Amino acid sequence: MLDQARQLKQHFASHPSVAKNATLRQAQGRPLGRGTEALVRLIMNDRADLCLAAEFDGVHVGQEDLSPESVRTIIGPERWLGVSTHNPEQLREADLTSADYLAIGPVFATSSKERPDPVVGLEGVRRARALTRRPLVAIGGITRANARSVIDAGADSVAVISDLLREPRKSAEEFFHVLR
Repeated sequence: MLDQARQLKQHFASHPSVAKNATLRQAQGRPLGRGTEALVRLIMNDRADLCLAAEFDGVHVGQEDLSPESVRTIIGPERWLGVSTHNPEQLREADLTSADYLAIGPVFATSSKERPDPVVGLEGVRRARALTRRPLVAIGGITRANARSVIDAGADSVAVISDLLREPRKSAEEFFHVLR
């Protein structure tokens, strides 16, 4: 896993538009860490140790993973920390942590998890938006067909898995078009 993460990091670091953006930020004296508009952020799921070893930009943890504050202690203040939530109570609790963003979902039925939490729907996204001022990432069953409705319901961004797998380049281009 670490070897694959390092390869991914190297791939994005050598991509012309990402490298150009990083060089421009350094020349302007702007940091590359938290709070910048990076073209790509590599977020490691669940593993703070691998995040550090692969020099990723952050870690995302679920409800049954290491606590957000424990992860923050490991990754420090410069890396991003995200926390998954599935209901208003979890969202309120995560909002009290040092997380940089909160995730809500699954918004729609998803086939990416063996035992997904109950679907929250667009109303769950609206409720989550009302409960936090932090960036809100919607996840679960999001496709090109429904992504705009999720953003309109209050999410700042969407996390996508299945709809990118069949034709990644085409799907990504269509997502960018839909979410403009």
